[in-house]
Amino acid sequence: MTTRYFGQPIKRNEDPRLLTGQALFTDDVHLPNMLHVAFLRSDYAHAHIRSINVSAAQAIPGVVAIYTADDLGDYWRPGPLLVPPPPVKDLIFNPRMQVPLAKNKVRHVGEPIVVIVAESRYIAEDAAQQIFVDFEPLPAVVDIEKALAPDAPVIHPDLAHNLNAHVIQRKGDYAAIRDQAAVLIKRRFLYDRGTAAAMENRGIVADWDAKNEQLTMWDTTQAPIPIRNGIAAMLGLSERQVRVVAPFIGGGFGPKIMMFYPEEVLLPWISMRLNRPVKWIEDRSENFYATTQERGQVHEAEIALTRDGRVLGIHDLFLHDAGAYAPYGLTVALNSQCTLLGQYDVPHYYSEFKAVFTNKPIVTPYRGAGRQHGVFVMERLLDIAAKELGIDRVEIRRRNLIPPEKFPYNNEIIYQDFAPLIYDSGNYAPALDKALALIDYTNFIQTEQPRLRAEGKLVGLGLVTYVEGTGIGPYEGAKVTIETSGRVSVATGIGTQGQGHYTVFAQVVAEQLGVNVENVRLVTGDTAEFYWGAGTFASRGAVVAGNAIHAAAVKVRQKILKRASEDLEAAEEDLELVDGTVRVKGSPSTAIKLGELAARLNPLRGAVKPGAEPGLEATDYFGPERGATASGVHAMIVEVDPETMQVEIKKYIAVHDCGVVINPMILEGQIQGGVAQGIGNAFYEQLIFDENGQLLNASFMDYLLPTADTVPRVEMDHVETRSPLNPLGIKGAGEAGAIPVGPLFAQAVEDALIGYNIEILEIPLSPNRLFELVLEPQQGS
Repeated sequence: MTTRYFGQPIKRNEDPRLLTGQALFTDDVHLPNMLHVAFLRSDYAHAHIRSINVSAAQAIPGVVAIYTADDLGDYWRPGPLLVPPPPVKDLIFNPRMQVPLAKNKVRHVGEPIVVIVAESRYIAEDAAQQIFVDFEPLPAVVDIEKALAPDAPVIHPDLAHNLNAHVIQRKGDYAAIRDQAAVLIKRRFLYDRGTAAAMENRGIVADWDAKNEQLTMWDTTQAPIPIRNGIAAMLGLSERQVRVVAPFIGGGFGPKIMMFYPEEVLLPWISMRLNRPVKWIEDRSENFYATTQERGQVHEAEIALTRDGRVLGIHDLFLHDAGAYAPYGLTVALNSQCTLLGQYDVPHYYSEFKAVFTNKPIVTPYRGAGRQHGVFVMERLLDIAAKELGIDRVEIRRRNLIPPEKFPYNNEIIYQDFAPLIYDSGNYAPALDKALALIDYTNFIQTEQPRLRAEGKLVGLGLVTYVEGTGIGPYEGAKVTIETSGRVSVATGIGTQGQGHYTVFAQVVAEQLGVNVENVRLVTGDTAEFYWGAGTFASRGAVVAGNAIHAAAVKVRQKILKRASEDLEAAEEDLELVDGTVRVKGSPSTAIKLGELAARLNPLRGAVKPGAEPGLEATDYFGPERGATASGVHAMIVEVDPETMQVEIKKYIAVHDCGVVINPMILEGQIQGGVAQGIGNAFYEQLIFDENGQLLNASFMDYLLPTADTVPRVEMDHVETRSPLNPLGIKGAGEAGAIPVGPLFAQAVEDALIGYNIEILEIPLSPNRLFELVLEPQQGS
C-alpha cells in the first residue's frame, strides 16, 4: 500500500538539529584570521556632517582599518530600487535609496557613518567611541501628517518636498453613488510603528579567497540569490565568483528581505580590500535603528451603505510613512490599499495615498506587509456601521461577503505584483460559520456575556474576516536527485527562517517518489546549490517553490517509470513507487530499489541510447500568473481589568483557508506564531519617537513583547478552496495569523468596555492608552 505524505501532520525534519545545537547560524561561522566590524551610527535624526575625525580611533592597537564614505570612492553609491512602481495611471514616484555610509548628511538616527575593522568586536566598538563627528543639527520630520506642510524641512534636498509617492486607484465611481447612500460613516484611523524583533538579529560574514578569486558570504537574508547577483555586480565579479549562504535564520518576518543593507554592501568590499574574512553581528540596540520597520499610517476613511447594511462603496485617503529612504518601493502601501477590500463585494472604491519621507528608519514589509492597515480600516468601519444600523456584527459581514459563484473575483485595481487584484477562489461563509460555532457566538452573546457582566466582569467578543494575497511570482526553481544510495536530494533557491521547509518540501517529493520523508535531504539558501530564484517573502514559499519542487519530482517520477518499465517489461501504468522502490502493482518481488535504478542510469562504461540523460534527476521551475488569495476568520473573547486596563484573552479562534494543506501541524504553528505577533502589535509593541526623531524605547526594557503567559493557545480549524493557479492547489499562510489581530483586538476590547462609550480607532493600544480613551468622554462632558 502506498504511503500518503501530503496533508499529514509529520514532525519537522529540521528540529533535531535545532534542538541539539547542530544547526548553523551566521554567528556560528568562525574563520581563521577573521576580523570584526562595528559601525559608528548617527545620534541625530537629521543633520549635516561638517567633518569626521578618526585619528584617535586609528591609534588604538588592534584597529586594522577605518572607512568613511569618502574612502569608498566609486564604490559609494545609493542602493538599487528593489520594487519599481506598479503601472497605475498618473502615479507620482520619487525614489530615494539608502547609501552604504552617510555622506554630508544623516537622515535617521542609527544611519551608519563610519565602519571600523579590528581584531575583535570589543576593540572596534571602543574605537567607535573615539571618533568625532561634527554635526550641524537640522529640524526633524517625524509626524507624517506634517511631512508635506509647506514649512516642513526637506529631507532630500533635490526634492521640493517630502513626497515619496502619490497613488490613486479606483473601482466603479464612488462619487456618483455617495449621495445614494442611506448611511455615510467617516472616521480617522491610526496604525503606528513597530519592529519585527526577530530572535536572531542580522549578521554577515564575508570571506574573499584571492587565490581562487572566490567570495563567500554568510548572510541572514531571505533572498540569497538576489544578494549574490547584486554583490557580484557591485564588486565587478562574475555571479559564479560569489557564493551566498543563508543558513538557518532565527526569524525573518520581512525585514531580512530588504536589500541591500549597508552592512551587506560593505563587508564583502572590506574583505576584498584587506584579503581577510570579516564579520558583523547586529546587536539588539542596533536592531532598533539599523533594521527596517513598518506600520505607520493615518487613514481618513468613509463607508457608504444602504439601510439594510449593504456596502455601496469605500472612500479612503491615507498617508504612509516611508522612513528616510524607500528602497522597497510602494509594496506596503499598495498592500494596504488592496487588502482593505477584504472578503467583501464592494462595487465602488476610491483609494488615494501619499507616501512621505520622514526622519525615521526605513520602512519595508514586516509580517503582514501593510495588509493589517487595510483590514483594520474595513473591519472597524463595519463595526461602527453595524452599531449605527442596529445590525449584528456578524450579519453585516455575511450580507457583504463575495458569493462563491463570483470567483474569480476582479477587484479592478492593481496589486503589488503589478497584476489586477483578482481573487482566484474562495468560499467565505463556511469559515464564518465554523468560527461562530467554535467561539460559541450565540450562547456567549445571549447568555454568557450578560451573566458575566452581571457579576461585574468586563468581557467582550470580537470577530473579523480578512484576505491574504499570497504566492506571488516571479518564479522559483528546484532540482530533485535520487542518489545511488536511494536517498533523495532537493535543492531550491529560497531561504528558510523557521517555516518548516525541510519537512513540507520533503513531503511534496515523498508523495511523488514513494520514499520516506526522512530520506529526503533539502538544501535551501545556498547559491552554490541552486542558481535561480527570488527569495522567501509574501507567503510564497510553499506556493511557488513548493510547486517547482513538485514539478521536478514529477519529472523524476516519469524517468523512473520509463526506465523501470523497460527493465521490468511492464507498462508504466502497471508500476507503483513504494518504500523507495519501483515495482509491478501486486507483485512486491519485482521491486527495484530507486538507488539501483539511478546507478543503472549512470553507467561507467558502455553505450547509451541517443538523447538519454544520466541518473534520476530533474530541474524545473514554477511561476504563477498572479497571486493566490488565502482568507480566514478570527474570533476572540477578552476580559478587561477595570483597575489596570490589562486585557486577558480568554479564548482565541482562527479558521483559515489556504487551499490544500501540505502539513496541518506546521500550518497551525505558523498561525499560532502569527497570532502572537499580531497580539504584540495590537497591545504591546509601539515605537515611540520624540519630535527630534529620537527613539525613546529602543530596548526590551521599554519596548514590550508578548510573552508565553499573555499569548493564548489558538483553537484552529480549516476550510479548503483549491487555488486554480497551481497544480498543488495551495495558497500561502505565513502572514495569516498576524493580519486580522488589530481590528479583532479593538472590537473585542471595545465590546468589553461598552459601558464607557468609546470607539477604538487606533492600534497599537496599551493599558495606559485605554485609560486615556476611557477618560476622554468624561473630560469632554
